[in-house]
Amino acid sequence: MTKMKEVEFTKPSYDEWKESAIQALKGKPFESLFTKTIEGITLEPLYTAEGLMAKVDGKLEEQVSTIRAMQTEGEFGIAQEAFGDSIEEFIAQTEDSLERGNQYVTVGKVNFEWSDRELKQLASLLEKHPFVINVVDPDVINVFNYIENKEVKGFILSNGTQTIHDFPNVRKLNAYIQDAHYQGANAVQELTIALAKASELAGDMNFTEFEKQFFVSFSIDTKFFMEIAKIRAFRLLWKAFANAYGVEKPQPVKILAETSLRSFSKLDVYVNLLRAGNEAFSAVLGGADVVTVHPHDVLTKPTNQSIRIARNVSLVIKEESHVTKVLDPTGGSYYIESLTHDLVKEAWAKFVEIEEAGGYSAYVASGNLQKELEEVMAKRIQDVERRKTVLVGTNDFANAQEEVPTESFYDVNRIAKPFEDLRQEFKKSPINVTILTFGHFKNIKPRTDFVKGVFATAGITAEVTDPFTDVEKAKEWLSNTTANYVVFSAIDEDTKGIIPALLSAKPGHVLLDVAGKFDEDWESQGLNGFVYAGQNIIEKLQGIQENLKEVQR
Repeated sequence: MTKMKEVEFTKPSYDEWKESAIQALKGKPFESLFTKTIEGITLEPLYTAEGLMAKVDGKLEEQVSTIRAMQTEGEFGIAQEAFGDSIEEFIAQTEDSLERGNQYVTVGKVNFEWSDRELKQLASLLEKHPFVINVVDPDVINVFNYIENKEVKGFILSNGTQTIHDFPNVRKLNAYIQDAHYQGANAVQELTIALAKASELAGDMNFTEFEKQFFVSFSIDTKFFMEIAKIRAFRLLWKAFANAYGVEKPQPVKILAETSLRSFSKLDVYVNLLRAGNEAFSAVLGGADVVTVHPHDVLTKPTNQSIRIARNVSLVIKEESHVTKVLDPTGGSYYIESLTHDLVKEAWAKFVEIEEAGGYSAYVASGNLQKELEEVMAKRIQDVERRKTVLVGTNDFANAQEEVPTESFYDVNRIAKPFEDLRQEFKKSPINVTILTFGHFKNIKPRTDFVKGVFATAGITAEVTDPFTDVEKAKEWLSNTTANYVVFSAIDEDTKGIIPALLSAKPGHVLLDVAGKFDEDWESQGLNGFVYAGQNIIEKLQGIQENLKEVQR
C-alpha cells in the first residue's frame, strides 16, 4: 500500500493548465475565461508566481514591504454610528455601544438639529472618547466651540475644508471619496480622486505637518477582492505621493472605511446585512484603520437591533476571525497583488493627467470628472437592469409579494432603485400575467422559472398553466384566457413549431410573448416580443405596460 506522505505530484506548467482548460471548454475560446472589470482591468482565470513577478518587474517584495510600512500596526478601530430622534437618544445609544465594543463616538445623520443645547451635550461626550464626525449637517462642526480639552482625538469627514483651530490631534484634511463613490466611481477613479484631493489639500504646507492632519475615507463596495486591493493600493500610492514631495519615509496614512450603500436595497433588507458583512471584511483585510458598518435597514430607519447587529459585524471580525493578528493578511496573494499593482498603475497615470490639467478643482470645473462618473454609473445601472450584476432579492430571486417601504432615512444614489421604482409603477398599474407552458414539465421548468423570476422583480406573481401537449387545446386556452399578458414557455423546437398557430388564435386584447430569443419574424404576425436572459428587464417590463395600454384602448 502506498504511503500518503511519500506521494508526490508533478506541478503542471501554465501552458499545461491552459491546454487542459481549452479541452474542458469544448469549443469555447480560452479568452472566455477572462473577465473585464468596470475599471477596465482584465481578470485572469489563473495567477501564478511567474506571471506576477513579470507584471511587477520582480519587485513583489518591495510592493509588499511598502504596503506594510504604510500601514498602522494594531487592530482596526470600530466606529459605530448612533442614530437618534433627540440628543438624549443619541447619547444613550452611543454610551451603550461604547460599553459593548464600539470605540469611537461616531456622528452622522441624525433626526434632530444641532442647536447650542445639543452641541454642548455632544461636546461633553467628545471630550471623553475619540470620535469620527461626518459633517452631514454643517452646524455640527460648531461643537468645537464648546470643547475645552484641546487634546481630544478624532477625524472630521467632510467634502469641504473645515477650519478648526487649536485641536492638534483632530485630523481635518480629508480626501472625502464618498460623494464620487455614490456618483458611480470605480476603484481606479476613487484612488485617483483621493490623490488629486490630497495634492490640493497639501498645497504649500510643510509635508510633515500635512500628513499629521490628512486622512482618506473610502466607501467599500461588494467587489470583495477589488476593494481589498483598493485599500492596499492607496498605501503604495501614498508612498509615491510623499516621494514626489521629497519625503522618503512618510508616516503611515490613515484610512477610514465605511460599508457602501450603493448596492443596498429596500427590498429583502436582510440581504443588506450580508452585503455589509462582505464589505466590512474586505475593508479589514485591506488594512483600513477605522471601520463603520451601516445597519441593514439604514435606508428606511435603523433600529436598536439593527444598530447592534451592525456593530457585531465588526466585533465578530475582530474577535473571532483572527485576521487582526496578522499585518496585511492578503499580502503575497498572486491575485490580490496583481490587482493592487494594476490599480496603482492606472490610478497614478490618471492622477498625473489631472495634475497636468491644473489639479482637482480645475478638472471638476472642466466637467470631465462628472462626465466620467456618469458614464460609469450608467454602466452600473445597465448591468443591474440586464442582470449582469445580480442584486439578490431585488433583480433576481425576488419575493413578488414584498412591497417597497415608502419611508426614507438615508438617501444616496443606489443601483437597486430602478427596480424599487418599477415595483411602485406596477403596484399602481397591475397586470395579469400567465405563463402558457407546453411540453414535458422537466424540460420547460428552467425556462418557466426564469420568466417567473423576471416578473417577480416587479412584484408580479405570474400564474403558470399545467403543461399542454396538444396544440389545439393550447390555442383554445389562449382564445379564452382572462389574462391580458401571456408568455409562451416551451423548448426551442416546440416553440418554433407552435407559435405561428398560437398567433392565429390570439385575441387582439392579449399580448403574447415568447420565453427565449429567436430570429423568426413573429412580430409581423402579432407577437409582442421575447423574454430572455441578458435583456434589459426594466425596459422590457415598462414596454409591456405601454403596449397593454395601446391594445386596451
